Amino acid sequence: MSEHVVDTGRRKMLTVSASVVGALGAAVAVVPFVSTMSPSARALASGAPVEVDVSKLEPGQKIQVEWRRKPVWIVRRSEEMVSLLNSTEERVRDPNSDELAQQPEFARNQERSLRPEVLVLVGICTHLGCSPTFRPELAPADLGPDWVGGFYCPCHGSSFDMAGRVYKNVPANKNLEVPPYKFLSDNVLVVGELDEGAA
Repeated sequence: MSEHVVDTGRRKMLTVSASVVGALGAAVAVVPFVSTMSPSARALASGAPVEVDVSKLEPGQKIQVEWRRKPVWIVRRSEEMVSLLNSTEERVRDPNSDELAQQPEFARNQERSLRPEVLVLVGICTHLGCSPTFRPELAPADLGPDWVGGFYCPCHGSSFDMAGRVYKNVPANKNLEVPPYKFLSDNVLVVGELDEGAA
């Protein structure tokens, strides 16, 4: 009868080694699958907030940035442009933006902005998705004597005042969208983020 001596230390080491190698193999196999579930860098960038310096923006000027693959306009309104919003109150379809659900609560006012002098809008017509033109001039020949500045869509003739509010009796039936945004400082705003507590 032969006696076999079992080296329990060696057996334990082999068991632990096999377990570690198995766990590493499983991790190597799982990582590619898990990483495919994360959004790509391109997807993250397309929805990422955009910082904009408005310090050099003069009254009456407009700049454009891209956020979520949409054109976003930032307009520095002059005091006259803001005061003329009173004259369009009766001619616009939804003066306080009560009908537009996809905008921050702070945009439910005459200026549709956090600060009266800075307007931020998504530059896409709410009729069929064309991009309106910025027409800040007063009473141009092609838009008539009542035009006090705003946005005109050449595709189907929709027009919006200097707050992006749609006029009555045009093809578009909703105001231009106000995206979420906040100010980081007096001269820098971020499109795509709201202040904490803001709706």
